[in-house]
Amino acid sequence: MKLHFKIFDAVPSRLVIGIMMFFACFINYMMRVNMSVNIIAMVNNESNSTSVKTECDAIATDDSIVYNATTLLVMKKQTRQPDGVVVFDWTAQQQAYVLSGYFWGYAVTCLVGGTAAEMWGPRRVIFITTILSGILTILCPLAARWHYMVLVAVRLVTGLLSGFLFPALHALLAHWSPPVEKGKFVSSLLGGAIGTVVTWSLTGPLIENFGWDYAFYVPGIITLVWCFAWLFLVYDSPVQHPRILESEKKYILEAIGDKVQQTSHDKKIVPPFRKILTSLPFLAMIILHYGNNWGLYFVMTAAPKFVSSALGFNLTSTGTLSSLPYLARMIFSVIFGAIGDRIIKQSVVSTTFMRKFFCLFSHVVPGLLLIALGYTGCAPVLSIALITFSMGSNGAATLTNLVNHQDLAPNFAGTLYGIANGIGNTAGFVTPLVTAHFTKNGNGFAEWRPVFITGASIYIASAIYFIIFGTTETQEWNYVEPVDDTEANKRPSENSNDTTVTIPVKS
Repeated sequence: MKLHFKIFDAVPSRLVIGIMMFFACFINYMMRVNMSVNIIAMVNNESNSTSVKTECDAIATDDSIVYNATTLLVMKKQTRQPDGVVVFDWTAQQQAYVLSGYFWGYAVTCLVGGTAAEMWGPRRVIFITTILSGILTILCPLAARWHYMVLVAVRLVTGLLSGFLFPALHALLAHWSPPVEKGKFVSSLLGGAIGTVVTWSLTGPLIENFGWDYAFYVPGIITLVWCFAWLFLVYDSPVQHPRILESEKKYILEAIGDKVQQTSHDKKIVPPFRKILTSLPFLAMIILHYGNNWGLYFVMTAAPKFVSSALGFNLTSTGTLSSLPYLARMIFSVIFGAIGDRIIKQSVVSTTFMRKFFCLFSHVVPGLLLIALGYTGCAPVLSIALITFSMGSNGAATLTNLVNHQDLAPNFAGTLYGIANGIGNTAGFVTPLVTAHFTKNGNGFAEWRPVFITGASIYIASAIYFIIFGTTETQEWNYVEPVDDTEANKRPSENSNDTTVTIPVKS
């Protein structure tokens, strides 16, 4: 017997789906970024002293400093926490393994996460992978006490599990988002920005009052609670939702039309990988997405290091300042998403033209701001403003690379996004190498300008390629007959009497 609650009748089911998608990204980032702050408290303070050379010493009053080309600044990070808390004597290399373990795993499962969601349902895939991630996060303190390599292994597996999330969310979005609301739905996938801000704000008080263990326990427990809310509130499609109003279900299905097949639980849609991987429009989307990821990793890693090493201003030491770029990207993404939805609703221009036009904001403008960053001189505030607006302008990605796969093949949006994001995440490994190559002989402005020009060039070149070759036309290979999971060996004609609710498939 189905339970009916009036509160669910009053709130549109797709709004609940959008909110749960937002918090899925939120908790994913809580588990992703907490280690970068927690490790400061986990390691003996004596191993946290760092040396920074800077050219910007004109503010010094001592003449001997003013006339020197560089000055050595020694900064020691002090972390307060209760007496008796265990800390470790990990080397810088061991700390690097702990910090990077998550991303080794994450990059791998991005490639298959979308296909897994399309085969077994995003609701199930996200629940299983997220609840296991939450449990592993709670176990991190125990793993750290055993051995740092045990912690590395736990973080690697957490990354493997977390890599399923975003491709699976895109598979879910394809079934729930009417075209005129797609911008707002995609904006909800940037909930990780708020998750980052909240995590960094919450971690400090937890560590100071209870110790670093609780900076793992609290995010892990929040994750477990969210998982059961997800299981109760979220379903793979309007067809499968037991509490959705018939009027809302009809609206969503008619708005999506025949581009997405609404199959029952015993049906699977196998992606046509050969056609996907040889599709030129998909290649254009991958290049655009790679340029976007390169720019994001660049701003998140190289730009703060530039402000610290070249300007002598430690951006990451101040929680508020380090949060500004993430907040800006989230706020701008909502604004751009609303603008895109209005354009589509009013049919002002074609969807293809809109996607290409907003590449100027998502890729070109951030690239130009990166170039400007190399010419700011000793102006930390201006540098932070440029970093913030570069990330903020990239919020327009909700109308470009973060949604184009939905245009090309909604049936396989998860697979397309997973492949593109898996390739795009390699930028996280490449950008530090590029930075190290150009700054190996120093951290002055002369060394950093080629770094920013390289990053900006990839940002802008990917946009130009998409503007020339990209499209929003739904590809022919999007329309594939589903396979019956229970009778996989039968011919299609033998399954013609299956009672499955579908939207007519384009011939």
